[in-house]
Amino acid sequence: MAPGAAGGRSVQSVLFMCAHNAVRSPMAEGIARHYFGASIYVASAGVRPDELDPFTVAVMEEIGIDVARHRPQTLEDLEDAGFDLIVTLSPEAHHRALELTRTLAVDVEYWPTLDATVVHGAREQRLEAYRSVRDGLVERIRQRFARR
Repeated sequence: MAPGAAGGRSVQSVLFMCAHNAVRSPMAEGIARHYFGASIYVASAGVRPDELDPFTVAVMEEIGIDVARHRPQTLEDLEDAGFDLIVTLSPEAHHRALELTRTLAVDVEYWPTLDATVVHGAREQRLEAYRSVRDGLVERIRQRFARR
């Protein structure tokens, strides 16, 4: 299978999903757009809407990716639902994606990703959890969608 391929097909569009589209999936969307936005259509959604997390904006700014204008959305809010690949980042999103795609020719991949919002403590400890999520997503996305 070619790099960036889904089910033997080249990935032309990817949707990242998590529970609220407030932390993990906006990070993934921003990272994927940054590295592969010229060759892959990228979007994100959540199972339920929430507010964009300020820590998400802060840790993404640290690596030069601006997600401050991201507006969390649900699957129902998406204008285009024709994706080659859905990457789910939380168990809830994975179950929802599998329900949604039962009759569709869409590949679904589950990338278990820490919910950084459950980490408590001082501001710096919380930021470290968000950075860990961000860095893990950078590595995974660059590996998964690299064109060699």
